[in-house]
Amino acid sequence: MKKLKSWPVWMLMGVIVVALLAVGATKDSGPRTQGDRIDAISKRLACPTCDGESVYVSRASAAEAIRTQVARDVASGKLTDNQIIAGIARTFNAQVLLVPRATGLDSLVWVLPIAALVCSVVGLAMAFRRWKRQNLGDASAQDIALVERLLAQDPTDDENV
Repeated sequence: MKKLKSWPVWMLMGVIVVALLAVGATKDSGPRTQGDRIDAISKRLACPTCDGESVYVSRASAAEAIRTQVARDVASGKLTDNQIIAGIARTFNAQVLLVPRATGLDSLVWVLPIAALVCSVVGLAMAFRRWKRQNLGDASAQDIALVERLLAQDPTDDENV
């Protein structure tokens, strides 16, 4: 009976962990230098002409143009990092985002796999518990007596097996 009461506690702890991870992933680290901001933004953008490289790493002309645009936007001081990224994503139809946005529909990319994993584990645990109870209910009194007798036997005594 005690195990049955503890599963809500585990579920609550799982929800708290997911919430803390979501807050930690979206927390701003505070003011940075312009160079740090340019690097951070460039690391979040994919090169539109390269295969799997960020704008920060790539030396392609398209990546250079994006880095130059990011540097101009940062130097102007009028836009936040997210606004700069959103402007570049609009230009390239969101095909340059390496990391999905943490708002709106894009946040589901982060939340749904975790929720599916938690639900799967809970579902499996409940199914195993139900199967265990059903299997014990199918056992006859003779089956249970036979198992108890065999468990009580001396393992070195092979004569009764």
